[in-house]
Amino acid sequence: MLKNIIIILLLIIVKNAFSQELNCRVQVMSQQIQGTNKSVFQDMQKSIYEFMNNTKWTNNVFGVEERIECNILINISKQISVDQFEGYMQITSNRPVYNTNLNTIMINYRDGDIKFTYAEFQPLLFNENASNTNLVSLLAYYAYLIIGFDYDSFSLNGGDPYFAKASKIVDNMQNSTEKGWKSFESQKNRYWIIHNILDDAYSPIREFEYKYHRLGLDVMSKKLTEGRSEIAESLKLLQKVYRKKPDPFMPYYKIVIESKSDEFVNIFSGSFSEEKARVVNILKEIDPANSSKYQKIMTTQN
Repeated sequence: MLKNIIIILLLIIVKNAFSQELNCRVQVMSQQIQGTNKSVFQDMQKSIYEFMNNTKWTNNVFGVEERIECNILINISKQISVDQFEGYMQITSNRPVYNTNLNTIMINYRDGDIKFTYAEFQPLLFNENASNTNLVSLLAYYAYLIIGFDYDSFSLNGGDPYFAKASKIVDNMQNSTEKGWKSFESQKNRYWIIHNILDDAYSPIREFEYKYHRLGLDVMSKKLTEGRSEIAESLKLLQKVYRKKPDPFMPYYKIVIESKSDEFVNIFSGSFSEEKARVVNILKEIDPANSSKYQKIMTTQN
């Protein structure tokens, strides 16, 4: 009996030690598709879930509790043929704030132009050294983006290996007929997101990601004023990029700023007047579309 218990415990330990990196919830929506076999969408959701959660994306060891929380929502708006679909994909991810029960949003991005082929019971297999199907490439690209953002928040430029893998996927898809992978198609697509991330002109944003999360949010539970002050200083890094405007669309910058706008308000609404005024001036400059939102910081009482 004791021997069996020990074996079971060892199996649990081994399973946990080699747990995959992502805890990804997947939803495939097909309400706009009428008069078709709905089982293909159920199978698609199951296959994508297994692909995202069972693929080993890094060489690192993750405990079950360390997996990166993320969501993939695919809304299919059109079925072109029996096995060809188009629609949009919503990608979100978050990370825990140290010593709290809170999570912070890392990515909240909608890829509005996806088109892919999927046959029921088709296995999803990824080869990082070759061109893959468009669906597999999409999922792998965003898996590496999610991991890269997470690693950047724990160490300066810690996401480099995973952003490089996302860039390699883009390179491998240059002969693809599907949209989103090439520089000339749009200045806000997958090509430009990863191009921005790896461009030195955007390096202050990656420094912001580290300082904001590791030196700011993760500190605030024990040192509220010091952590908040670090976040206030880190905003100057976003300001630096905004003023230079390396390109007119800056998709990487927008992913970062849009994921944090509500959080900025929550963090600084409890600050002192001088810091509030300084932060609000920066936020209104670097994110003018949300000026009215940031003004609420000034009217909230400590």
